[in-house]
Amino acid sequence: MDNGKQKITYGDAGVDVRRGYDAVELMKKHAKRTFDENVLPGLGSFGGKYAVGDDVFVAGTDGVGTKLMVAFVMDKHDTVGIDCVAMCVNDIICHGAKPLFFLDYIATGAIVPEKVARIVGGVAEGCVQAGCALIGGETAEMPDFYRPGEYDVAGFAVGVVKKKDMITGKDIKEGDLLVGLRSSGIHSNGFSLVRKVFPMERRKLDQYVAGLGCTLGEELLRPTRIYAKTIGKLTAHFKIKGIAHITGGGYVEKLARIFPQGLYGKVDLSSYEIPEIFKMLVERTNLSREEACNTFNMGIGMVVAVAKEDADAVVAFVNGQTEDSAVRIGCVASGKNGVEIV
Repeated sequence: MDNGKQKITYGDAGVDVRRGYDAVELMKKHAKRTFDENVLPGLGSFGGKYAVGDDVFVAGTDGVGTKLMVAFVMDKHDTVGIDCVAMCVNDIICHGAKPLFFLDYIATGAIVPEKVARIVGGVAEGCVQAGCALIGGETAEMPDFYRPGEYDVAGFAVGVVKKKDMITGKDIKEGDLLVGLRSSGIHSNGFSLVRKVFPMERRKLDQYVAGLGCTLGEELLRPTRIYAKTIGKLTAHFKIKGIAHITGGGYVEKLARIFPQGLYGKVDLSSYEIPEIFKMLVERTNLSREEACNTFNMGIGMVVAVAKEDADAVVAFVNGQTEDSAVRIGCVASGKNGVEIV
């Protein structure tokens, strides 16, 4: 995009996604030293996989990231726990796993019982939405490590799927279609850039934005959507060939993970209405279409790959029998790897 405005990228906000990719590659050799015959390949996919007999346990861990800084400014702590559960659970369901249980970790400089209770209340709500149990956790008090009023939240989820039912993307072929499940907003990725665009000041976050239908702070703190129940219903009724959780790296990195060698996804951004918050972010950052799709979810939180003949039925099923909303966003083509934004 070239309209005379200065571009603000994720790198300008201090986040270099390439460093993350490089770190994963460097870490793999250390992780592989620990593997036994039950570990299934795919380190760096959406979840770690460990087989016990005919069952595969899928595990994922994540945090809320710098979205927490919005919660600090707004002094609102009852939704970030939902985000924490969502970031973990939405990963493991990409392999068809049913979430079983969750553990959380909260670290802060000084424990304020009422605040911790609000955070954990959000975690519990996330677990209810995901259909899993909150079976434990850890609250660490670390004086002088965090600034007053600040904390960090992370979590760990485990799910299970029969080996024969595990979703890997291996059956995806040219001509299959991509169905997107709409996001609830920014979710919990890209906030280092979001904070570069929107100053973290209470008076500005409290401003009502007509295009959003709420205050800016309310929009930024909107909890990440949890897709576990919808994905569970879809896999029970349809042949779902691949699932991608669209988080950091957006379509460009996350959707590309599910395609076999020689296949790529074509995502048509005109196939759905991009939410206003993303239009605001793109306008203020001057990001290109591809750069925006490599940073934000752009209104789609999960993508499922299905046979062409199943796509309309999948969309109708989601829109009619779940709390989520679905739309066809693209197709699978051959000749290269990755994702093309059209």
